[in-house]
Amino acid sequence: MAAKGLRWLLAPLWAAQIFSGAKSFADNGVLGSERLNRRGLHAWRVALAQRMADSRRRRLEHLVPEEDRAAFFRDGFVLKRDFLPPELFRAVVAELESFTAPAREMKQGDAVTRRIALDPDALKALPACAAMARLPAFQNLMRYIASFDAEPIIYVQTVFAQVDSSKADPQTALHADCFHPSLKAWLFLHDVEEDAGPFVYVPGSQRQTPRRLAWEKRMSVLASSLDRLSARGSFRVRPGDLKRMRLPEPKKFAVPANTLVAADTSGFHARGASARPSVRVEIWAYSRRNPFLPWVGLDPWSLSLLRGRQAPIFWRLLDGLEKLGLGRSPWRKAGRITAASPVRKAP
Repeated sequence: MAAKGLRWLLAPLWAAQIFSGAKSFADNGVLGSERLNRRGLHAWRVALAQRMADSRRRRLEHLVPEEDRAAFFRDGFVLKRDFLPPELFRAVVAELESFTAPAREMKQGDAVTRRIALDPDALKALPACAAMARLPAFQNLMRYIASFDAEPIIYVQTVFAQVDSSKADPQTALHADCFHPSLKAWLFLHDVEEDAGPFVYVPGSQRQTPRRLAWEKRMSVLASSLDRLSARGSFRVRPGDLKRMRLPEPKKFAVPANTLVAADTSGFHARGASARPSVRVEIWAYSRRNPFLPWVGLDPWSLSLLRGRQAPIFWRLLDGLEKLGLGRSPWRKAGRITAASPVRKAP
C-alpha cells in the first residue's frame, strides 16, 4: 500500500509526459490509466500527434519529389530500387565487408540484431558510406518521413534469424512502434528473399482513420492485460484487426540489393519470418523526436559537436544506468567485428 502511495508521487511527471514521446502504459500511471483512456486520452494523443506531423511535413514537402509524397501518403512508405549509383553502391558494400568496429547486439527470441554506428569516426574510414550518408536524396527523404529537419541516426545493421532454438522473434509479429509518426529506413546491401526475413508493412496503415483510432482507444483501455511489448506502447496486431480496420494484407519486401525502403513505423510492420537461419545486412536509419514539437528544425544533434554521435552517446548512457543498477541494457557489447561476422554463442 505504501509503495502504491509513493508511486503516485510521480503523478506530476507522468502528467507532463502527456506532451512527450512517452509511450509506455506500464511505466506511467496517467498514460496507462484505464479510466482516462476510456475517456479518450490515448486516442487524443494519437490524433494530435498525427495532425502535428502532417503540419510539419507540409513545411518539408519541398525536399522530396511529388511522386514520393504521393507514394508515402498512399502507402506509408517509399520504395526506391537502384537507389545508389552502381559504382557508389559497390564501393559501399566493399567497405562494409571488411570494416571492423565496436558492435552492439540485442537478442530477441531466436534472432540477434547487430548494429555498428556510422558515426563520424567510422565514416572517416568509410568514404563511400560517408558519401551515401550525405546524399541529398537520402537525407531529404529521411527528414520528410520523420517530419523533422533533423539528423537521422545511421547504423550498419545485421539481422541474424534462427540463431538457436529459442522462442520466436517477437519482431515477426505485426506491430506499430509507437503512437506517433516516426522514421525507419533500410538500404539493403544484398538481395532479400521472401522466405529469409524480409521487411513487412501493411500499406496505408500509417493513416489515423476513425477505425484505426477506435482500435488505438480499445488497445489503450486493455493495455494492462496485454503482452509486455504492447503494454510498453508498441501495440501488436491481433487476428482480425486488419480486417476490422479495412486494411490490406501485409506486403513483403523481397527486393534486390541496392533497394531503399523508408517507412513511417507508426504504421503496422514486422520482420518477416525466416524459413531457415538467415542473415540480412543493411544500412539502417532511424529518427524519432517529441511528436508534439511544432517546429521542424532546432535539432541539437545537428550541431557540429554532436552531429552523428547519437548512437555512441545513447549506448554509453545505457551502460552508465546499468552500472548504477538502474536496469540492464539490452544492447550488449560484441567486440570489434564486421557486420557479417558470425554470432558468438553464449557460454
